[in-house]
Amino acid sequence: MMEQKIDIKSLSLQELTKVTQKCKAPDFRARQIFEWLHVHLATGFEEMTNLPNSLKEQMKEFCEIRNASARKVQVSGIDGTRKYLFELNDGNLIESVMMRYRHGNSVCVSSQVGCAMGCRFCASTIGGLVRNLTVSEMLSQVYEIQRDTGERVSNIVIMGMGEPLTNYDNVTGFIRQISNENTLHISQRNITISTCGIVPAIIRLSKESLKCTLALSLHAPNDEIRRSIMPIAEKYTIKEILHACDRYFENTGRRITFEYCLIDGVNDRKEHAVLLADLLKGRNAHVNLIPVNPVRERENGFGAAKEQDISAFRSILEDAGITVTRRREMGRDIQGACGQLVRRSV
Repeated sequence: MMEQKIDIKSLSLQELTKVTQKCKAPDFRARQIFEWLHVHLATGFEEMTNLPNSLKEQMKEFCEIRNASARKVQVSGIDGTRKYLFELNDGNLIESVMMRYRHGNSVCVSSQVGCAMGCRFCASTIGGLVRNLTVSEMLSQVYEIQRDTGERVSNIVIMGMGEPLTNYDNVTGFIRQISNENTLHISQRNITISTCGIVPAIIRLSKESLKCTLALSLHAPNDEIRRSIMPIAEKYTIKEILHACDRYFENTGRRITFEYCLIDGVNDRKEHAVLLADLLKGRNAHVNLIPVNPVRERENGFGAAKEQDISAFRSILEDAGITVTRRREMGRDIQGACGQLVRRSV
């Protein structure tokens, strides 16, 4: 059985130095390779023009550079949002999205191929979980988008396919790598991790030396409604999740964002808003209201909340002193929900 090659784009500079030392190369060669991968965004050894051919040939024998190649790119005619279908080295497909805002370009990255969470309003989870993404495969989504557009990425949301906190080590490794001063050096304060509420992982994350924003996919004001749309609610109650979120805020000082998909007739009524306000009152919280994007592959009848219901819901929260935004609907004309582009391509 062939030994698996070392995925060098996933390595820190210190780890990469140990690899080049095996090749009897001086340490500055590791710094050169690291710069090619994470500053010049090289996808192969042949692009590393200041390395001796002998070193490149040696490293090809036991190292690999994992990339994500764009198989399809859709560009919104409304706002310029770009949606990417990426193919990984093993043929698996994932999605990423670049959104242009006044404050800079934001990229939504996937953390897994597929998803095991089973949320009833999401297309990403229909085929279940295939596998976790590596640090390099998460980096490659950002790097390829930056290479493709020639524009700097300044914000990252880990909200694409997958549940980031069930791929904990690779996700935190990705954050440390992309925020490194020797790479793209994206501020951790400009990175958001979205989770449906994996309580032990949230508590673990609160103890890390990271300064990211935590976004909780709440989507319901009580456990009964949440269990009906999110299977993870069978494992962790809202009370347990909010306690973990409180720990995260206490340890990091970072305000929690609560994502709330408004589904017509399910969780978007005035009484639901009152319950949600009671839940979050007194917390340093920000609620992001999201009209649900209907997934045609699911026959659940879930439709987006009506405009008057969204306005009433928002007013109740704001009257309770809670900060609320409505997510700007980017790229409405290019494949609605996360996961749909992969589903249609497969």
